[in-house]
Amino acid sequence: MEQIEQWIMTIKDSHLLIASFLFIFVHVVRPIFFIPVILILMTGGVIFGFVHGTILSIVGLMLSSIIFYYLAQKMPWFTRRLIQMKQKLFGEDRHMTKQQVMLLRLVPFIHYHLLSFLIYEQATDLRDYNKLSLYTAIPMALIYTVIGQSVAQFSPKVMTMFVLLILTVSYLARKDTRQKIKQLLTST
Repeated sequence: MEQIEQWIMTIKDSHLLIASFLFIFVHVVRPIFFIPVILILMTGGVIFGFVHGTILSIVGLMLSSIIFYYLAQKMPWFTRRLIQMKQKLFGEDRHMTKQQVMLLRLVPFIHYHLLSFLIYEQATDLRDYNKLSLYTAIPMALIYTVIGQSVAQFSPKVMTMFVLLILTVSYLARKDTRQKIKQLLTST
């Protein structure tokens, strides 16, 4: 492992442009090798630092999202599988807001492309899809690039509290919950 880290740092120091392209390429091929997106984002923060790592992560996430968009259009069996996953996880007739998807992107164990599928369902065309994908990718890239290696050092208790906080905020961001809160506030 140390040899791999040394090799990566040597490439980064001597060939920043090549290292940047390799990092973006890893984002694109990540789903093929089942590499968690969070791991790639944190690695970007460790290798490239906050600003460069965030920019490269956003570019990589957007390229991955564009490829997903075309795969979803060309492969109906793929979208049927994602519909089944969505129904199991979120319920039969559940529509998520872009704020909920943005928050769910921060939860490490929720399938990245399932969330991309939720955006795909909401989008009217590729431009709208890209705009929504960017909206949900920026906070994810920022937070996990900043956190970098420190997530691995979190205690299980802190990580559980973090996930519960994100799920709670996601629940509160639901349209029907916001409407209930609004009704409650206006009735008093």
